[in-house]
Amino acid sequence: MKIYEIDGKKYRLPNELTDFQLQMYIHLINWKWAHLTQESGFFKNSPYDALLPDELKSQGYPLYRPIKKRFLDHQQRFPFKSHKFLGHMASSQAACANLFLPLLEDPLVAAKILVAVKTDLKSIATDHLDRGFRIEFWDEPDNVLNDHTNVSGTDADIAIAYYDHEGNLNLWMIEHKLTEVEFTTCGGFKSLGRTPSHACAPASAILDNKNLCYYHSKCKFRYWDITVQDTSPFTANRIREYDECPFKGGMNQLWRNQLLATSLEISPSPKWPYKKVYFSVVYHPRNDSLRPSIDEFQKLIGYNERFFAFSSEKLINRAKEINEPALSEWVRWYQELYYF
Repeated sequence: MKIYEIDGKKYRLPNELTDFQLQMYIHLINWKWAHLTQESGFFKNSPYDALLPDELKSQGYPLYRPIKKRFLDHQQRFPFKSHKFLGHMASSQAACANLFLPLLEDPLVAAKILVAVKTDLKSIATDHLDRGFRIEFWDEPDNVLNDHTNVSGTDADIAIAYYDHEGNLNLWMIEHKLTEVEFTTCGGFKSLGRTPSHACAPASAILDNKNLCYYHSKCKFRYWDITVQDTSPFTANRIREYDECPFKGGMNQLWRNQLLATSLEISPSPKWPYKKVYFSVVYHPRNDSLRPSIDEFQKLIGYNERFFAFSSEKLINRAKEINEPALSEWVRWYQELYYF
């Protein structure tokens, strides 16, 4: 924990922050002090001003008040884990719910706004998932990637089922990032169980012998099996261009989610009747740290249309354009909380 003194105020924050993270944390804490409380939360017995005290955490803050019941009802019907830091002002899980659930309250309005980034979307498929969406979505119970346990596994922060203009039922998986500087990196590379036989370089060697990957040989995850399938958006020739495994760093999370999307699209199971399955990343408009991994991933998959990224600002601006009275208070609240 480090104390920053800015404009005569003292802020108790993590030791290392990027310029954007520092600006965002200060903004979120100032909002918290003005609208919720000046009391800090604790992590490992140390006070942090961006954390909410237990009393406010138990009340579901920083969720937008009008969606709190919908969030909890959804969690009861389709159980998912609340993130460890849901009670953090910079919680991506809370920010994701705060961005999408107010829109999805009215599927007709949602379609008018989401089409700003998902141009083939005609209507929300309210007859699928939970009136068209799932939070922390994965292919339960199929687990086609074979990586889900009680504590970890690949999922999307939110998935939205929709009909396109041809009447096809599609699925749109979305990963939400707020202040994160990178996507989740490879846990296998850092695992204490990794041995010298688990070589992460060169990438071509892994393609020739998938057992070199700890995730494949030790964990029995199916990432590489799906990667080399004909239906995969990944091509061996592009992967071979890398001196080391391209999925060791930030592209690891993007890779896994794209593999999940691919697997669902080709699944013969009636549980996943989707014609096309897309994966996207939505990020804060001032968070530039994620762009290198996003750009490199798009290049790796040949700019395949099944993946794209967009700023949350595109949805907010579209909401302001259509000027729906039911959303005016939410637009004001969201901008005040997350933009500076």
